[in-house]
Amino acid sequence: MTPLRMTMNDVGMSKPSYKWQRVLLKVSGEALAGDHAQNIDPKITMAIAREVASVTRLGIEVAIVVGGGNIFRGSSWVGSSGLDRSSADHIGNLDGNSYRMLATVMNAIFLQATMESIGIPTRVQTAFRMSEVAEPYIRRRAIRHLEKGRVVIFAAGTGNPFFTTDTAAALRCAEINAEVVLKATNVDGVFDDDPRHNPNARLLDTLTYQDVLSRDLSVMDMTAITLCQENNIPVVVFNLTKSGNISKAILGERVGTLVGGPSVSTTARA
Repeated sequence: MTPLRMTMNDVGMSKPSYKWQRVLLKVSGEALAGDHAQNIDPKITMAIAREVASVTRLGIEVAIVVGGGNIFRGSSWVGSSGLDRSSADHIGNLDGNSYRMLATVMNAIFLQATMESIGIPTRVQTAFRMSEVAEPYIRRRAIRHLEKGRVVIFAAGTGNPFFTTDTAAALRCAEINAEVVLKATNVDGVFDDDPRHNPNARLLDTLTYQDVLSRDLSVMDMTAITLCQENNIPVVVFNLTKSGNISKAILGERVGTLVGGPSVSTTARA
């Protein structure tokens, strides 16, 4: 069942209040690629749009951070091209990491177009100015868009090299006072071992932040998870490819793995 409670509105009428009222959905670039037949799978973006639409109609405010790994990954250039990490992150015009950042902008614009095609008012905000195609990131403007029922897509990461889009998701979540980071991936959640190599690997229902850091679990990079810990932001890791999972996660239903939050201890599902 959807966790909700009843509250009173301005005219004394009861209305449902869901577990999360403002959420930050992180969608990786790889997830947008689907079966990798092309850089962006329109069926994936439409599925995201429809599920987001279903919850925004309930009054839940949704912001999104998109990755760019389906188009460009700086790490893939390291070694094979003779470049070190710093050089790979700075290919191009002083801030070559901007190529990876631009990949997130392309994904954001594609996702915006898909959402608006089914009637969801959507705004893209970028970490550096691209005024011809998107708004610059302004915290108060982003919050105002959310309050008006618009979806806001944050692109270009943090605007700085060496920081992942997971860190951008944690940062934007803290800045706009969202209550949770929902990380949409291609797996069911966090496992105690690699399920591709160990058929007996167990899905972990809940984890503490310290579990993630001490066991080096593949949830987010250390900067992102530490930022979530310091701001007491729970993280839900779930499978984007399963129909209904996005709306379930946004509504606060049990799905995937919950990291952090109040009184969380590690539990596993057989």
